[in-house]
Amino acid sequence: MSLVEKALRKLQTTRGTPEVPQRTAQSVNEAQRVEDGFVPPPSPIAHAPAEDLPFDPHRYTSRVVKLDRERLHGLKMLPPKVQEREMATQFRAIKRPLIKYAQEAEAGDVLKRTLMVASALPGDGKTFTTINLALSLAMEMDFRVLLIDADSPKRHLTQTLDLDHERGLLDVLKGEGTNLEDVILPTDVPRLDVLPVGARTDTATELVASAKMRETVTRLAMMYRRGIVLFDSPPILLTNESRSLAAMLGQIVLVVRAGVTPQRAVKDSVAALGEGRRISLVLNCASLEGAAAYYYGHRYGYGYGEDAQAQRSPNGQ
Repeated sequence: MSLVEKALRKLQTTRGTPEVPQRTAQSVNEAQRVEDGFVPPPSPIAHAPAEDLPFDPHRYTSRVVKLDRERLHGLKMLPPKVQEREMATQFRAIKRPLIKYAQEAEAGDVLKRTLMVASALPGDGKTFTTINLALSLAMEMDFRVLLIDADSPKRHLTQTLDLDHERGLLDVLKGEGTNLEDVILPTDVPRLDVLPVGARTDTATELVASAKMRETVTRLAMMYRRGIVLFDSPPILLTNESRSLAAMLGQIVLVVRAGVTPQRAVKDSVAALGEGRRISLVLNCASLEGAAAYYYGHRYGYGYGEDAQAQRSPNGQ
């Protein structure tokens, strides 16, 4: 008898005869299925924590919001059809640095993926810019976009999308049992979701400035940490809500209407947003000439600023 055989016999004598596990009918059946070549696929939900899964509103609702493009054209929320290609090119130029900054976000800095579109005054084209920027961002293959109406006084985005009677952001902030996942609605545009403003309330200003709002922003950034969260906000110089919201977000797009928005209003808006902010300037309704017109088109210009330092617009003003 070899030394190995002696060692094995001694081990069996010390430990006793090992028990043979009883095979239930279920285990036998599963074993036979494996032997037959069937191996059940692993369940991602069973093996991955919920917080690691990409957020998908289809898991919480069967409702899909249809973006009626004919209606949006009629409301002048989309460019004229003859200018769609030109405008799409310009929004690609606008979104690229926004995406780059968002993708630099590390695990503990997801707020870089939150973005606010604002204007100094009403009528500068803020909601038009928000909708078209959201549509352009949703064309990216790698992430999902959430479009939020945070302009409670005007509610223009919610009304434009015909969602005025839907629960939304303010209902969540009031803390009356409305779950955030239940008020985010998918649209018929791939990778684009929408969050309406919600029920009217006299305390909207206080709700937007609350700790609950800051908590909600952070949670949304985590839910869309592989995407971008885009807020449509009130004009900066008319309400306190936009300034409170801006303090919580990672990026700001300030829409300026060429020949309409006073230069003083632009400077006051940048000052109101505070120092050290990531601010982009979009020049709306710009009529450009010369070399700039070749790159930027005739109706939209784009200037980019960092840390509240606005660059010159493409038409040199």
